[in-house]
Amino acid sequence: MPSIIEMITWLPAILIAITFHEYAHGQVAYLLGDNTPYYQGRLTINPLAHIDWIGFFMLLIFKFGWAKPVMVNPYNFKKVGMKRGMMLVSLAGPGMNILLAFIGMIAYKFLIPFQTSEWGIYAVRLVEPLIWINLILAAFNLIPVPPLDGAKILAGILPDSGARAIYSLEQYGFLILLLLIFTGVTSALIWPIVRVIYGFLHMLVF
Repeated sequence: MPSIIEMITWLPAILIAITFHEYAHGQVAYLLGDNTPYYQGRLTINPLAHIDWIGFFMLLIFKFGWAKPVMVNPYNFKKVGMKRGMMLVSLAGPGMNILLAFIGMIAYKFLIPFQTSEWGIYAVRLVEPLIWINLILAAFNLIPVPPLDGAKILAGILPDSGARAIYSLEQYGFLILLLLIFTGVTSALIWPIVRVIYGFLHMLVF
């Protein structure tokens, strides 16, 4: 269980990560021709529009949780087609988290000379979680298991038969995901992805 100080420190990063992740899904779907996120009020960076309170407190306390998923109607993707449209919408969430981690790393580099000052110490304590929460959220969602984004991304790459096989697992996806989490498989998958993305961003920034 994290301490109160840890939860307060990580709270801004969690809110930013899940809010912009879901906003990115909705905005890309909207740009591709689907008005569903707009009518559901998801084209906003107000965290209240994206928070599932149970999932939020689970994430804050147990480091595993979820946000309110953005509903889209792939039949409205007239510009790119259903399959490619879902792939692009799904890529948008992890892509936004990687962008936020990149911004956080730039901010961290800027703060390095000020780490001896009191305000610099507090600033670093806020920026570090922004980097790591976004990297972990991106890596987690890239796992190709429904209902995670990685499953829809993989379905967009595979032939139609492969895509149908992945979507057929959706009814069992949450149970499969819980099994992977409790057996430690997700951690084994997440950290190599995190290290690769972190190394790439670190190379760009430093």
